[in-house]
Amino acid sequence: MPIQSVSITFPGAGGATLAARLDSPPAGAPIAYALFAHCFTCSKETKAATYVSAALAERGIAVLRFDFTGLGGSGGDFASTNFSSNVEDLVAAADYLRQNYSAPAILVGHSLGGTAVLAAARRVPEAVAVATLGSPFEPAHVLHLIKDKASVERDGEAEVDIGGRPFRIRKQFLEDIAGSKLGDNLARMGKALLVMHSPRDTVVGIDNATQIFTAAKHPKNFISLDPADHLLSRREDSLFAGSMLAAWALRYIGAAAATVPAPAPGKVVVQETREGKFSQRVVAGGHVIRADEPVAVGGMDSGLSPYDLLLAGLGACTAMTMRMYADLKKFPLERATVELTHDKIHAADCTECETREGKVDRIERVIRLEGPLSDEQRAKLLEISNKCPVHRTLHSEITIPTRLAD
Repeated sequence: MPIQSVSITFPGAGGATLAARLDSPPAGAPIAYALFAHCFTCSKETKAATYVSAALAERGIAVLRFDFTGLGGSGGDFASTNFSSNVEDLVAAADYLRQNYSAPAILVGHSLGGTAVLAAARRVPEAVAVATLGSPFEPAHVLHLIKDKASVERDGEAEVDIGGRPFRIRKQFLEDIAGSKLGDNLARMGKALLVMHSPRDTVVGIDNATQIFTAAKHPKNFISLDPADHLLSRREDSLFAGSMLAAWALRYIGAAAATVPAPAPGKVVVQETREGKFSQRVVAGGHVIRADEPVAVGGMDSGLSPYDLLLAGLGACTAMTMRMYADLKKFPLERATVELTHDKIHAADCTECETREGKVDRIERVIRLEGPLSDEQRAKLLEISNKCPVHRTLHSEITIPTRLAD
């Protein structure tokens, strides 16, 4: 089922009407809202904006992506804008979401849009997480993209070349962007931060990511977008960025949206989200994931199915157990991969089963071992795989006492 995308407009900070798109989950109410700021002189329709927003929407997060004043479908004069006005447009967009839907819980910005998001973050108190993609540490970084700056300085206004396209700018633009500093905004932001950047970015060097990451306080994470270019022009790069961002964001906004307290160590809490028929929020310690069923059986496909979770637990335990043994015995195991499938088969077709009537559950594991292992070492690791704790649990007698909560 495709995401829902509608065109909307709202008043910008300077009075111009700004064009936007609201991308929403395929079904059910969003668990949270996000705000996306596009790159310098770009629009809300770039691949980065489109695919990142789609990835978030598919995971239950609605995204408002809009055109800054004078760009894309928005009204106003680009020559009258500057970095400060972009920040004001972002605040106006957050106000629109707050008044008409729900205040944005996550702020996302690409390139200079990310720098603007960092500058605006403290003015959106409801936001719990901020993410940047290929963003410069200081707004003045974009000045090297503007050709013929001398004519603007001399005449006060001129048409210049920015990224191969003509734009009319005024001297106030140069002065504003040169004087705009993030200052202590990063250190005092008080929100989770994700910095995403490609080491192959030739427009905004990856040293900018280092500066942003270093200046910010924890919690903060970094994800490399290698081999992407600055604009994330390849579809697969934009989708990767979006999927990683969505997984990261759910750790913060998922927990913030939950109506149950964080469980004690060793306890897992599963709660319906009420966004769809089967959608669940799974909380374990400080981790939040989603569980759901495929669309074909009435779910939203917004998370792992119950049997996916079961197989994931067995697969993870299998790989961890082999890793512990390999490290203990100093086997040259470079990487283990475990593929699992679940099915129900007729008991009569199962030669290793004691049950002879009806159907039995069958979980098949295929283990790939990488590294210069001997045949004896490979055989021993296969033997050890059957001794992982979850495997033993599945083969042991299990009791599941169940009661209603007080």
